Amino acid sequence: MGKRNNGGGKGGAGKSSKAMKYLIKADLKVNGNVQRKDIIGAIMGQTEGLLGDDLELRKLQRTARIGHVDVEVKSSGGKVNGEILIPSSMDNVETAIIASSLETIDRIGPCAAKIVVKEIQDVRSTKVNAVIDRAKDLLLEMVNSGDAATKTVIEEVRSVLTVGTAKNYHGLTCGPNVESSDALIVVEGRNDVRNLLNFGLKNAISCDGAGTIKQELIDLAATKETVILAIDGDRGGEMLFRQLNETMKIDFVAQAPVGQEWELLPQKTATKCLSQKVEAAKFAAKLPEDKPSEDPEAWLEDDVAAEAPAEVHEYFDHIADLKKNNAVFVNVDGTISDAIGPSKLAAAAEEADGAVAIVFNGAVSDRILDIASEAAIETVVGTKEGKGFSKRDDVKAWLTEKHA
Repeated sequence: MGKRNNGGGKGGAGKSSKAMKYLIKADLKVNGNVQRKDIIGAIMGQTEGLLGDDLELRKLQRTARIGHVDVEVKSSGGKVNGEILIPSSMDNVETAIIASSLETIDRIGPCAAKIVVKEIQDVRSTKVNAVIDRAKDLLLEMVNSGDAATKTVIEEVRSVLTVGTAKNYHGLTCGPNVESSDALIVVEGRNDVRNLLNFGLKNAISCDGAGTIKQELIDLAATKETVILAIDGDRGGEMLFRQLNETMKIDFVAQAPVGQEWELLPQKTATKCLSQKVEAAKFAAKLPEDKPSEDPEAWLEDDVAAEAPAEVHEYFDHIADLKKNNAVFVNVDGTISDAIGPSKLAAAAEEADGAVAIVFNGAVSDRILDIASEAAIETVVGTKEGKGFSKRDDVKAWLTEKHA
């Protein structure tokens, strides 16, 4: 490419400090050999008088409403191809008019020419996007380092974060940055990961609750500089910590407030919990001794008979509106699907993107739990236990005969 010519006008040099809002970019093709000065002369001359005195290019340059006309050209085979760049401090309507006027130029000197405007770039928007991208990186660094001294800034930046998409790592739901990030946030379930993604935190991974911890997760944690375990504010969260602390690398623990779960935490609370994380050894020292119950199954029975949370009681209300053995899906935004018959439930679950619960007017069987598990729906609400019903780690069942 040839050198740029910055001489697209004489009078604007002293006023070039005026902030430019837009940049007109146009492609140029000339059927013959012409020089840059010929191109600039054609732009100035052939648009003169076309749009009236108020939009005459030379006058606009003198008042710094239009900047210098830059031209980049390349000659090949007796023809010239190039790009025209014109900065503008006018509003978007006036800038668009100036841009469109360039396309009226059909000759440069004796040669046929064609100019096509390819875009009008918003200079300020480009800068804002750069600020947002950099702010995302800084926010993640602040959370991972625990430096929350400027919490108001974090809240401002968080409002423009782009929500990430959940990925899969050896069967575990995770954010897109779990492999590339130096820090890892380990959470209990899929919805915990999705909630953190809503805040722009893309380095979280689920361990899928208590049970066998995948070796791939253990190996991944071993490669990270910092591993944060984010647990719910209940006995189950503390039990998960005891298990993971014995099997994999855990540097810090961030516990949700008492009685609260990570999947439901608002942005401000989640950020505060992460910033106030505690070293794993200190957290372990503060835990009460886990004395065994006289009946090892007693805590399971307590869990089954536990009071259902408020949102589940809302799900119970939908059962009364359903025909027997019909179901609806509850979506993440709180909306309810149309009623679905039992024969179509499995197919509908596969297509129910964003569903967080199945509400079923009937007994919850092993088959319904399978359907929920395969569709990654973590909550099933029904009337009572059905055929083959059994407690599962990945699907929580709430029954009106026990929990309503």
